[in-house]
Amino acid sequence: MSRGALTIGVSLKMYFGRRQTIDWCHAVAALAGRHPAVTSGAAELFVLPAAPMIDPVLRVFAGLPVGVGAQDLYQEDFGAVTGAVSGALLREMGCRYAEVGHAERRRLFGEDNATAAAKVAACWRNRLTPVLCVGESRQAPPADAAAACVAEACEVLDGAVRNGAGAGLAEAARPGGRVILAYEPHWAIGQPEPAPVEHIAAVTAALRRWLVAREEFAGSPVVYGGSAGRGLLTSVHDNVDGLFLGRFAHDPAALEGILDEALAAAALRGGPGAMEGNERAPDEMTGNEKIPSERAPAWR
Repeated sequence: MSRGALTIGVSLKMYFGRRQTIDWCHAVAALAGRHPAVTSGAAELFVLPAAPMIDPVLRVFAGLPVGVGAQDLYQEDFGAVTGAVSGALLREMGCRYAEVGHAERRRLFGEDNATAAAKVAACWRNRLTPVLCVGESRQAPPADAAAACVAEACEVLDGAVRNGAGAGLAEAARPGGRVILAYEPHWAIGQPEPAPVEHIAAVTAALRRWLVAREEFAGSPVVYGGSAGRGLLTSVHDNVDGLFLGRFAHDPAALEGILDEALAAAALRGGPGAMEGNERAPDEMTGNEKIPSERAPAWR
């Protein structure tokens, strides 16, 4: 991905049923097929559906520049582990991403940094890009939050490298060590508004400085999540490399607005799309609504 490009990810969590997931994906497929942010490479767009929906979602996005991944994976690749899904299986299915370390996994399932490190190593081992979530549990001054998040990222990612090396997989862990580092302050998740722009800027700048100094994680973007939505990227694109979205992307029209912002931000950063699509107004409709494969119902 180009240095100027933006990363836009969407986790559907457990909000949608089967039909709603398919309808939403068809709407996003139509959007991705015509939006210059996606077609020019100005935005790296990926979707993380619920695990039972991964295969049908992969089929909806087949042939389109939209990546698909999982909201979780197990740290081992095979074995008697009831209910778990391995990175090996996800990669065989066609997934490119897997989320690791989300605040809800920590709070509801007792996962910690050691668990996250093992799962990141499993991602690298299976050629998946980990979407690693870091963030402070309680609101703190930006400098304190930045220090805590850098320490968390360091513990998890260094642990993942050691995990891979200890298993004789140093070549899988080190050269292929791209990670999407998602800053998600726990106190901002599920709120009406994201964290303040100044707070986001301070923490993500610190995470970026740390990543830049680590060659084994070259090409890794820092994105913001935590009630992220339309309008935020315009304010923070100097300090972040994209957004990790949740419920505020459930309306495809809102996601389209965010892709408009990504296109404009990528142009300012000198990325793909700098010469094309700049004349597109944020709310302009193209009229090209053809959906690949079967026609999906209009989104409501």
